[in-house]
Amino acid sequence: MFFLYFLRLFFTLCCFTSFVHADALETILTTKKIRVCIWSEYYGISYIDPRTQELIGLDVDLAKEFAKHLNVSIAFQQSSFATLINDIKTNRCDLAAFAIAHTPQRQEHLYLSSPHLQSDIYAITTKHNQRIKTWDDIDKEGVIVAVAKGTLHVKIMQERLKKAQLLILDSLHAREREVESGRADLFMTDYPFGMRMLEQKEWAKLIRPETPFHMSPYGWAMAQDEKALHEKVEAFLQMVKEDGMLLFLAKKHRLDPIVSHKQ
Repeated sequence: MFFLYFLRLFFTLCCFTSFVHADALETILTTKKIRVCIWSEYYGISYIDPRTQELIGLDVDLAKEFAKHLNVSIAFQQSSFATLINDIKTNRCDLAAFAIAHTPQRQEHLYLSSPHLQSDIYAITTKHNQRIKTWDDIDKEGVIVAVAKGTLHVKIMQERLKKAQLLILDSLHAREREVESGRADLFMTDYPFGMRMLEQKEWAKLIRPETPFHMSPYGWAMAQDEKALHEKVEAFLQMVKEDGMLLFLAKKHRLDPIVSHKQ
């Protein structure tokens, strides 16, 4: 009786240990499903179309192609830049695919793939703002610059601004409201979100830097210790660069100006 009990306990522990130590790629292939974190408000990248309620975007298309490449189904999980690191570390998803900019903080905690996109920083102000007409007008006394918590713009603008006031807000919508209302002069963003503002907001005006201000490579993010998954992702991203799929999908979403051609 005791022998059978301990035998069952032994096999249970063996199975549990095997499950715990199974790497992410092995689990994906075994369960036939990959869980992908996205941020559903990232225009052109991973975005819910307000008219159709369909999830669309370059990284949505690429993630679907990656799942097809692995012959597995895909489940998208809601995430954000503010929760990205925790979402990966707590195993909420197997990878994050929403144009993750390479930053020192993220590199400290996550594995970041080779880039498939790269963007400079842009500013959005209002058409009636008379103080902000060029990039040189930004860092001046009395100017209020809004950024969203959790984005790469926080640290960069903390380092770059010498005279203007930096306003760190809890959400992207909050920074839009502050600028539209006139409580802030402008907010910092990237190419995809800048294109969204021009398309959807009549009041929005895009300010471009005259020379590169801070180019950021964008890739996908995974847990640091998942070597097999890293290799699969890198091989896939290399493949879509070489066979033209990346450029084709980028053109579909009007992001071809920021495609990274680095191998």
